[in-house]
Amino acid sequence: MLLPPNDWLPQAPLQPLHLDWLSTAGIEVAILRLDLIDPLISGNKWFKLIEHLKAADRMGAKGIISLGGAHSNHLHALAAAGKRFGFNTVGLLRGHPQDTPTVNDLQAFGMQLHWLGYGGYRARHEAGFWQPWQAQYPDLYPVPEGGGGLQGALGCVQLRAMVGEQLSGLGWSDYHGWWLACGTGTTLAGLVLAEAVRRKVYGALAVPDDHGVAQQVASIIHEAGLQHSAYDLFDASRGGFAKVDPLLLDFIEQTELASGLPLEPLYTGKALLMLKQQIERGTFDRGTRLIFIHTGGLQGRRGFQ
Repeated sequence: MLLPPNDWLPQAPLQPLHLDWLSTAGIEVAILRLDLIDPLISGNKWFKLIEHLKAADRMGAKGIISLGGAHSNHLHALAAAGKRFGFNTVGLLRGHPQDTPTVNDLQAFGMQLHWLGYGGYRARHEAGFWQPWQAQYPDLYPVPEGGGGLQGALGCVQLRAMVGEQLSGLGWSDYHGWWLACGTGTTLAGLVLAEAVRRKVYGALAVPDDHGVAQQVASIIHEAGLQHSAYDLFDASRGGFAKVDPLLLDFIEQTELASGLPLEPLYTGKALLMLKQQIERGTFDRGTRLIFIHTGGLQGRRGFQ
């Protein structure tokens, strides 16, 4: 069995976010603290994994093989889950062997690592990519980068109910939309499926356009058979994946001091800064209520310290 015990049900608190620029604009934001669900299996990663684990379990697999980089939050959560719940994990990594806090954790959690180089990693979307790996690891179930695909999105559908159960605690009767960082677009796609067109989902892209997030989101929605959807994507990458600059780092520092909310520079920091910029541009009317998802990834801060 790959699945955790039934009593392991991750829950995330919904908290009001108090910042001066939100008050000035007359906009309310509540933040779903997925970073708090677990110290290791953190953020949106568990929700993207759960349907993949169910599929692997149905097929009688003994573990999971997946992909990511040397700071991958997805591989970190997967390896931690494998160690805790007793299933095998293999990670196919971008680039060449390097020593990072994340890689050290993957090894400590018992994940078998293979470094693909950069060209080898770029081939991950090509037909036949998985064949040699499935031949080498026939008992493992392959999961796309970041826990993506329709199964990953379906695992994120439950976030809507998690928020709905906590609205009254904020004194809210409803909300107008979602705001979150996007690395693969899987979580955003799950929320689009959950909402259909009832509420809009806004994604702040942590990666440039050439990473194909827009295409992946459209593909998941099409595969799910959803005829109508409501979402927007904004380029928050600041020039590339893992690109940081003084403005971003200063914004994160000031926000953490003002709110006590921990952020990291690859996803949540970029997403919140883009929200501030869009509010300043008049994208949202006064009185708008938004759910901001903290997608976790705080373990990756160690690579920037």
